[in-house]
Amino acid sequence: MVAAGRSRADLYGGGDPTDEQMERYRSLVERRLAGEPLQYLEGTIPFGPVELRVDRRALIPRPETEYLWEQASMVLESVGPGTRIVDLCTGSGALALALKARFPEARVIGTDISPDALRLASENADLNVLDVGFREGDLFAALPGEWRGRVDLVVTNPPYVSAGEYEGLDDEIRLFEPRGALVAGPRGDEVLERIADEIYWWLSTGGWLFCEIGETQAERARELFGAWLFCEVHNDLVGRPRVLVGRKGARCC
Repeated sequence: MVAAGRSRADLYGGGDPTDEQMERYRSLVERRLAGEPLQYLEGTIPFGPVELRVDRRALIPRPETEYLWEQASMVLESVGPGTRIVDLCTGSGALALALKARFPEARVIGTDISPDALRLASENADLNVLDVGFREGDLFAALPGEWRGRVDLVVTNPPYVSAGEYEGLDDEIRLFEPRGALVAGPRGDEVLERIADEIYWWLSTGGWLFCEIGETQAERARELFGAWLFCEVHNDLVGRPRVLVGRKGARCC
């Protein structure tokens, strides 16, 4: 159990909790009653093959993003030291680290504009003993120039919420998770538009893009990325159109 640092069975059979453990328990209850996400109270969450620390420095990875990882991890046929994978807007490092765990020989870079998020991602790399390069910068600007035109897979969960939509989100999200990782701008598609403008020049021929989008953005995403890639939008596990899949110079599916 989080508060006591003991298993449920140990609590039942190992005597009463200490005063310190009870104080920690009361603190956790107060934080939860104030709306703080349960994941922050627990401190870590599983994500595919990795365990991630989570706190206010980055978004809490959600099932939609884990589904994106599952889909992306199935498309690379042969992976070796020359395989290049990029996670734009890496946040906690979830996608980058899960892909490195799945493809240990690949070279993986995660980028983010937030130094706080990158510190959390680096902590998660240490926690999982995975060699991922985390770089601070705005989208593709953080990547080494020699990767241009040579990236085999780009994954991203970018900001895609409009400023108006943000005001309608639950307090648990607005009050605790970083606004900059959610809000793209007045329309909500501003970051998607910027990724679409550059993606062609960074992918290798046959390279893949997996991009999480809002459930109302499928048509707009196809419009943005379809000018450069063969693409389609996949439904998530509950049937909402949430993952744009694109491929350079080849049919994607």
